[in-house]
Amino acid sequence: MKEQLKERFLRYVGFDTRSDGRSTTTPSTPGQTIFLKYLAGELWELGLAEVRLNEGGYLTATVPATPRHMGRETIGLIAHVDTSPDEPGAGVLPHIVERYEGGDIALPGGGVIGAADFPETGELLGHTIITSDGTTLLGADDKAGVAAIVTAAEYLVVHPELEHGRIRLAFTPDEEIGRGADNFDVAAFGAAYAYTVDGGAEGELEYENFNAARAVITFRGANIHPGQAKGRMVNALLVAGEFMTALPAGERPENTSGYEGFFHVTSLAGDVGSAEMECLVRDHSAEGFARRKELLERVTAEINRRYGRRAAMGRAGSSAEGESGSVGVREAGREVVALRIEEQYRNMKEVLEAHPQVVERAREAMVMAGVVPVIKPIRGGTDGARLSFMGLPCPNIFTGGGNFHSRYEYVSLDSMAKAVEVILNICTI
Repeated sequence: MKEQLKERFLRYVGFDTRSDGRSTTTPSTPGQTIFLKYLAGELWELGLAEVRLNEGGYLTATVPATPRHMGRETIGLIAHVDTSPDEPGAGVLPHIVERYEGGDIALPGGGVIGAADFPETGELLGHTIITSDGTTLLGADDKAGVAAIVTAAEYLVVHPELEHGRIRLAFTPDEEIGRGADNFDVAAFGAAYAYTVDGGAEGELEYENFNAARAVITFRGANIHPGQAKGRMVNALLVAGEFMTALPAGERPENTSGYEGFFHVTSLAGDVGSAEMECLVRDHSAEGFARRKELLERVTAEINRRYGRRAAMGRAGSSAEGESGSVGVREAGREVVALRIEEQYRNMKEVLEAHPQVVERAREAMVMAGVVPVIKPIRGGTDGARLSFMGLPCPNIFTGGGNFHSRYEYVSLDSMAKAVEVILNICTI
């Protein structure tokens, strides 16, 4: 199975399926559609039933129940086909370390997966490790999950002696840009519950995640000629800097772990006259999440209070032409800072606490496979977080990968094979 799994995974990473948050289409990029059509053809060839790719880029299929288990509840298996837009994803050149003996992994295209920087690799002695050449993503997030699900489905088709109920598969687009569940039809999927195969190291079993929001903060300055700027210029970039400084320095991603939430400024662009900043807001507890949003609102109000006199300045009698000849003073009464908070997803623990058997089934499946379950919170989110609130309880299980969204991404083939075994156990318990 490992060789079959490796060959399948290496085929899949050859498709450039990066998503694009600026796109208005679904899927957000044509590469995802190309891969989904290829995958649909493969599922037909493997003999799966009800293979359907809809216009929104959601591919579903069914492994029919074995004869004695037609009446059992239907369970689902879900993975996303898109990869992160953070790094290049075209022309992936996989690099295979057949038997990892420890130490640094030098990447052919440049860079090193250093044992000191990435101590998790110390758990992979003797494993076959797959990386890119260091110039692109590998794409294990989440093509390792796609490959594991398809390999498990093929195994069930070829081995009808393994009895199981009806199993539904789903492969979704645009998870990396937060749209993976936007058009997921839970009723049509028809599963009582499901598992996303989108985790990291071997043994990870996750049923908690961040509550998440995206804050967009706009800054409106006054671009007065610098020679006449005293008491009148408002530099939007510097106001943005004040806003960032007002957020707790100890609550950034690089300073937090475990259940600790954070503010993560992801972009800032603009000039003296106007600027826009994006900030991710994350917290595991609903109370902490509310406090973080309230802090953003307080900072916004305080900066507007401080700049209120200038914000009220009208055009008449207060404008000065800049060197380019353009008038920079704002309209009367406009706020210096405007805040928009977009809710993204909630902590699926709220739902899964009412369905403990779903998590227990995965835990039991891991123990049967000789895998030690590592129950931990996701410092991020999955499609399963939103799907859980849409009526499909959906914890997350491991794929064997690490360093996602990075050119130093890797996956253990041995752990991927264990993920296949865990999936088979989930289906046949």
